[in-house]
Amino acid sequence: MLAQNSPDSTWICCQIGAREHYAIPRALHQQGQLEYLITDTWIEPNSPLNRLPKPYLANLRERFHPELNNVLVYSFNQSLFQFELTQKLRQSRGWKKIIARNDWFQDRALKVLKKYPPKLNSKITIFAYSYAALKLFRYAKNRGWQTVLGQIDPGITEEQIVNQEHLKHPNYQSHWQPAPFEYWSDWKQECNLADKIIVNSAWSKNALQANTIAQDKIDIVPLAYQSPKVGQDFIRTYPRIFTHQRPLRVLFLGQIILRKGIADLIKAAEVLQDEPIEFWLVGSLGITQLENISPNIKLPGAVPRSVTAQYYQQADIFLFPTLSDGFGLTQLEAQAWQLPIIASENCGAVVKNKINGLILRELTPDAIANALRFCQQNPQQLQEFATQSYITSEFSLQNLSSRLKAITHGCT
Repeated sequence: MLAQNSPDSTWICCQIGAREHYAIPRALHQQGQLEYLITDTWIEPNSPLNRLPKPYLANLRERFHPELNNVLVYSFNQSLFQFELTQKLRQSRGWKKIIARNDWFQDRALKVLKKYPPKLNSKITIFAYSYAALKLFRYAKNRGWQTVLGQIDPGITEEQIVNQEHLKHPNYQSHWQPAPFEYWSDWKQECNLADKIIVNSAWSKNALQANTIAQDKIDIVPLAYQSPKVGQDFIRTYPRIFTHQRPLRVLFLGQIILRKGIADLIKAAEVLQDEPIEFWLVGSLGITQLENISPNIKLPGAVPRSVTAQYYQQADIFLFPTLSDGFGLTQLEAQAWQLPIIASENCGAVVKNKINGLILRELTPDAIANALRFCQQNPQQLQEFATQSYITSEFSLQNLSSRLKAITHGCT
């Protein structure tokens, strides 16, 4: 393990929210390389918020990780509440609110960087996620620090894909709008200022290269995920046959929006409505026109992260027909519960076709329906997929730590 005072070991992490369960700062902390974490809100176990009944502010109360309990963390809890209240009073929403939040976070993070400079005689690397990094990178570059950008999605390419999907399905109304010019202009400046750009999939790397980002600046670093201890003793079983009394339970977990392939999923469910197959679409509803959907679709709504384990345990297959994702962490969450996956190729490469699940080579209702029909007719094959569904070392914190160390050595 590198000592914390090693001359090439010091990182500062800046992130909004609990993205990837704080995997980047956790991996760096394990290696003794984390100087401190700057985040929007951090709810300690002894916070008064944790005395509230469980359903209240559940997502906010999960803004903490025990592995970072002894780490220096700077957060802006009170300022965040004030910001959210101000935005609500101004009826700010959509891109206006997103950009305002990113600016608010960077302004406060800059104050921390200026007030608490890192140790002297150490090589500093600042890490920040895309769309909330520009001001931080400008400050860092003026001080000769290395800059690493965590690219959360495939950028402009993804927006073009989503726009086409909305034009293709005008019956599904939503609040989605393309980002304003300034959003992409700032992003391009972030990419220019970044010494390295971390993406989580070949899909994202190809998308960035299509937008003239230099290939040698981009590194593919898969997400890291640790299986919950409660899942390690879990044993997945399947019935001998699926019936209408015990149907194949298909889980989709995430935002119910067109980018996630929801239009084709809903159509596939209609095709299969006479089959013993049931769909659980768990997540916040981002489209309209779902009043007359097929009766084999259930909509439990959004649930806090602490409740998702119940759905992973009770499902038979995880469906991830995304049109575009930087990775798709829910794939690893599903694997942690030995849940086979049907996924598109437009995300992180977790599925090994016909080994731990099925890859959708094309995204159509028929392709989805055929894959599910195969699973429904072959529960024994699902059992075999389940035995091969587990988190491999490729997605471990140790591998993430090694990749981050290699990235800083490659910065110029």
